[in-house]
Amino acid sequence: MGAYLPLLRLDRQTAAKALRWSGLGGPRTGRRAVAAFDEDALTLAVEAARLATAPAGAIAKAVVATTSAPFFERSQAGILIDALHLPSATRAQDVGGSRRAGVSALLDALLGGTGDVLIAAGERRPTQVGNGLQLAWGDGAAAVLVGDGEGARLLGHASLAHDLVDVYASREHPTPYQAEERFIRDTAVAAILVPTISAALDAAGLEAGDIAAAVVHEPVTGTYKAVAGALGLKVANLAEAVTEGAGDLGTAHVFFALGLALEKAVVGDRILLAGFGGGCDVLVLEVRAPVAGAGHAGAALGQGLGLADYVRFLSLTGSLDLDWGPRSELEQKTSASVLERYGRDMAGFIGGRDAAGNTQFPKTRLPVAPGVEAAPMTDVRLADETGTIVSITADRLNYCPDPPFYFGLVQFPGGARVLMEVTDIAGTPPAVGDPLAMRFRVKSADRRRGFRTYFWKAAPVARPSLEG
Repeated sequence: MGAYLPLLRLDRQTAAKALRWSGLGGPRTGRRAVAAFDEDALTLAVEAARLATAPAGAIAKAVVATTSAPFFERSQAGILIDALHLPSATRAQDVGGSRRAGVSALLDALLGGTGDVLIAAGERRPTQVGNGLQLAWGDGAAAVLVGDGEGARLLGHASLAHDLVDVYASREHPTPYQAEERFIRDTAVAAILVPTISAALDAAGLEAGDIAAAVVHEPVTGTYKAVAGALGLKVANLAEAVTEGAGDLGTAHVFFALGLALEKAVVGDRILLAGFGGGCDVLVLEVRAPVAGAGHAGAALGQGLGLADYVRFLSLTGSLDLDWGPRSELEQKTSASVLERYGRDMAGFIGGRDAAGNTQFPKTRLPVAPGVEAAPMTDVRLADETGTIVSITADRLNYCPDPPFYFGLVQFPGGARVLMEVTDIAGTPPAVGDPLAMRFRVKSADRRRGFRTYFWKAAPVARPSLEG
C-alpha cells in the first residue's frame, strides 16, 4: 500500500530530455514504510511508473532499478512493460547492485540517446529481526521519465567507484549486514561524497553557495552534516525528510526526495543530487521552467497503512514464518505455456470490446453479450478504469497472509464484470457502489518453486493517512 509522488520533467543538456516521476511510500511502523502482503519491489515500481507514463508519448526504453529484485533470472523490466501495456518492442533493462543504480541510470539517460526513457526504482529489502535496519529501511518506489521537454537542465556531473562495504547482502546472507556506523560515515564523507560533489560543482561551474536544494543519500545519519561543513553547503538535505517519513527507500530514495525539492523550486534554482552506494553519482540540475506535477511529494509521505501490531509487521516483511494451517498448503504452480498464451493480457489487464461496444474480460473468440456477431475484439485496458463494487465478501476461512481475504464483483464501464480480490483496506471496508482503483499486485506465490504471478486487484480510490 503506498502513496504516490508527482510527475516531473527534467531536461537533457541540449535537446531537453524530460523527466517525470512518481514515488511510493508504504504503510509503516515507527519510521519504516512497509509494503502490503501482496507487494514486492516490482509491483511498487509498476505503480510508481503508471503515474510517470500516464501523459507520456512513446517510450523507447524501460529500466527497473532495485537491490531487492523478486527474480534473479527473469526480466523485471519485461514484466513492467507488459503491466504498463507498452509495445513489446520497448527496450528492457534491469539495473541493481547498489543503491545508486537508479541515479546511475538517470545520468545515462540524461547524457545521451534518443526517445523517452522510463526508470522505475522499487525496493522491498529483507531485514533481520533485531537489526537496526529493520526500522531504518522502508519499502517504496519512484519512477522517472526522461524525454524531450522543459523542466530542469543537467549542468554538471561526476562519478566515483569506491567499494566501501558499508552494507552488503548476498545469496548466502540475504538479510543485510552493516559495518560500524562511525567508520561508514568517516569514509563516505572524506573518500567518496566530498570529492565527488566537489568535482560535480566544478563541472557545473558553481560554488556550494549557488545550490538552492540538496538531495544527498546518506549511508548513515549525520553524513550530510559533515559533508555540508566540509564543502560549505548551507541548505538542508531533503533526503532526510524522506528518511524520517518513510525510512531509507534504497534505489528510490533520491528520486523521492527530488520530488520534495522540486515542490519548492523556482526557475533558476540549482539542485544537488547525490546517489550513494559502491561510490556515488552526483548531478547538478538547474530548474529552467515550472515542473509539471510538482506539489504532491510531501503529501505522499503521509499516505499509507499504519501498522501498530509488531507481529503483523514481522509477518508482512517475511521476518516471521507463521503457521497458516492446511488451507495455505494449496499448490499454485504456474504453467509456462499458459503464461505465454495469456500472460501479456493478464499483466496489462486487457479486456475486449465487441462490435456492439460491450466490454468483457477475458477476451474470447465469441462475444459474451447475446446477439453480437463474432469479430476480432478491440483491446481495452481495464487497469486504467475505475470500477464499482457490485458485491464484496470478507472471508476468514480461505488463506490470506493478511486476513481477512476480501473479494467481490467489480463493475467496469462498458459492461464488464470481474470477480476480483480487494486489497489495501484499512478500517471500514468499502461498500456496494463505492469506486475502486486497480493496483498491480502479486496474485499468487509458489513457495515450493519460488515463482510468483502478478495480476491486478481492486482497492479503495482514497488512500488512508499514516499514523502520526
